Amino acid sequence: MGYPVGQVSAFAGVTVRTLHHYDKTGLLRPSDRSPAGYRLYSDADLARLQQILFYRELGFPLDEIAAILADPQANALDQLRARHRRLTEEINRLQRLVEVAEQAMEVQQTGVRLTPEERFEVFGEIAFDLTYATDADRKWRDSDGYRRSMARAAAHSKDDWAQIMAEAADWRARLTAAFDAGEPADGEVAMDLAEEHRRHLTRWFAPCATDMHGRIADDFATDPRAFALIVPPTEQRPGLAPYLRTAIHANAVRQSPPAPTADPATGTTAPRPKAEP
Repeated sequence: MGYPVGQVSAFAGVTVRTLHHYDKTGLLRPSDRSPAGYRLYSDADLARLQQILFYRELGFPLDEIAAILADPQANALDQLRARHRRLTEEINRLQRLVEVAEQAMEVQQTGVRLTPEERFEVFGEIAFDLTYATDADRKWRDSDGYRRSMARAAAHSKDDWAQIMAEAADWRARLTAAFDAGEPADGEVAMDLAEEHRRHLTRWFAPCATDMHGRIADDFATDPRAFALIVPPTEQRPGLAPYLRTAIHANAVRQSPPAPTADPATGTTAPRPKAEP
């Protein structure tokens, strides 16, 4: 019993044209023909086809496959070793390309134009999560403040980033100290730290109004990837992100203009003088 070319094509997952080509080149000639002259493949032919497809999957060209099948004992092992070596080299090359692509994506999505060595030197444990950078870009890309922030970040030198990170590390140490000491999140110490963070963003990136700062704080409390940008996981404590969010929102209330008050003598209203932060 033989299998017609259409049936072989269906269960082998190759086209009829491919089988015709294998026949023409002598790589896989069917063992029989029907009375009408149609190709018929035997079980041995199917086993040979399976070998051909195996080597094709590994990337062997057809002439090398033909040589292996002509003398399997003499050629198969050496050919497989050579293919393994070439595949390993190709994997390494592609991995390097992936790393270059990721670095290019990170530059575009974070604005940080430093070499990998400079990044490690400056940022230490602080790492940019590309998934968060992508989500942030989708979320904020229409914001003028976001675009200005990215442009400022791209313009920063290595020395700028070193100073930014030094300021951030000092602020982070005082934030965790306040949290560990039990300072209330809506108290003066925590609110002063929140205001310092807002001014840090304004100074180095883009003007950060209190309402924008509040939205950033919400991200800190709901998305670990965002909070890891300012407090690395090794320095985090349970509840620290919500603590900072509360402090930032409390500071926003503190910084908001006071409600007008009525003058008992004239009946007119005037804003109450605002205390300096």
